[in-house]
Amino acid sequence: MQLRNKTIDEIITFLSKYLHGKSSSLKLALIAFFSRGHLLVEDMPGLGKTTIAIAIAKALGMNFGRIQCTSDLLPSDITGLSMFNKDTSAFEFHPGPIFNNIVLVDEINRATPKTQSALLEAMAEKQTTIEGKTYKLIRPFFVIATQNPVEQFGTFPLPESQLDRFMMKISVGYPDRNAVMEILKSGSRREELYDIVPMMTKEDVIAIQDDIRKSVVISDRVLDYILDIVEATRSSKFILAGISTRGVLAIQATAQTLAYFSGRDYVIPEDVKVLAPYTVPHRLIYREEYGSVDKKEIIQSLVEQIRLPV
Repeated sequence: MQLRNKTIDEIITFLSKYLHGKSSSLKLALIAFFSRGHLLVEDMPGLGKTTIAIAIAKALGMNFGRIQCTSDLLPSDITGLSMFNKDTSAFEFHPGPIFNNIVLVDEINRATPKTQSALLEAMAEKQTTIEGKTYKLIRPFFVIATQNPVEQFGTFPLPESQLDRFMMKISVGYPDRNAVMEILKSGSRREELYDIVPMMTKEDVIAIQDDIRKSVVISDRVLDYILDIVEATRSSKFILAGISTRGVLAIQATAQTLAYFSGRDYVIPEDVKVLAPYTVPHRLIYREEYGSVDKKEIIQSLVEQIRLPV
């Protein structure tokens, strides 16, 4: 466990050279990945969302596919389709980008609801059904979706059912002054990411994912703390619908991964508390009269009112 945890630290340190000022976002993305979940990144264009996806894929030795969402994107553009081969007089299936280990879905809210729904089965069941036939997706499978929080023209907001399938939602944020100065001096290093030597194999990644679930213990007192947060969201005056069962499992899985990253084989309440702003707000339905209140602030306020177990 210590050796694998050291490797993860080395990956974060190494990739931080290419992602100026993005080490925190990179760590959160890796937590979602090793928790076997999916990640939604909501932020302004040009802040490094795509670079983070490429960096993770290359450093971990994963296959990488990218889907640029537009209003005319079709479900078959994501899943693939069968085409007639005149030489064999038979239809042959051509897999789409969903059959990669890491799939970047850029500007997901520009795709129509019908196209967005093509991702639902893949994200939840790790499989996709095409023309009546079900195909298992390769493991590991990780979706990073991005969306612009400001521009609304020509977009289709994600429904609650799809938001709930993202284990975490983060923002990259603007780099600080020193990071921008470094970028101005050295320029973009995204192209260099395609040539880096992978620091892990797929077998290493799967072994770590399995190790986190098997070896990181979460005690009853921490589980009670998670349930306290769940009940707080379900009884809050700001919230119409609280955390789902899928959400509870996401909180548990990410807390175990953060404990693993910290070199522990047990979860502490602080693991849950630190990740709550990223695992909880996007999966709740808020009352309309409180629509102007910052969702992350609501959750942080609720969590602060819950006593940490000792």
